[in-house]
Amino acid sequence: MQVYKDRKDSERTELELDTYKKLEELCIGYERVDHDAAATIADCELIDGELGTKMCKNLFLCNSQKTVFYLLLMPGDKHFKTKEVSHALGIARLSFAPEEFLHELMGLRPGAVTVLGLMNDKERKINLLIDKDIMKEEYLGCHPCVNTSSLKIKMSDILEKFLPNTGHKPTVIELKGE
Repeated sequence: MQVYKDRKDSERTELELDTYKKLEELCIGYERVDHDAAATIADCELIDGELGTKMCKNLFLCNSQKTVFYLLLMPGDKHFKTKEVSHALGIARLSFAPEEFLHELMGLRPGAVTVLGLMNDKERKINLLIDKDIMKEEYLGCHPCVNTSSLKIKMSDILEKFLPNTGHKPTVIELKGE
């Protein structure tokens, strides 16, 4: 794998190109690697080494009525329990949101869930949850709305530039992952 600092337009999807355009518009720098499809945290182990950061686990969740949606960012090595997230929020149990909502709200496919997909949630129907441990990291490892590339972006750029641009305000939660 080779690390790049730009998008190299050849063989990019429109959604991926839109992601790079948004990052450039907001003056957000990044490092990028291209790779085979990486849909799970286990798939990302080699990528972590190339980028020098750990990929973030991104989970798209909803309430049982499928009317309230959440994007949870948490460390990839932390175990996910719906009960723990629900308890941290003081709400009824959450579940994974159906694929059609992922596509409808963020334009994404399973395996490519990313905080960068919030740029497509114009109506701000998705509540962003970030595990406290992710907030401590200098860099965030994520996909550019496709799972055949990965990015290393400064966490401060996500918090201070990207999220204010999308209108999403993160809720920080502390997950034990035990």
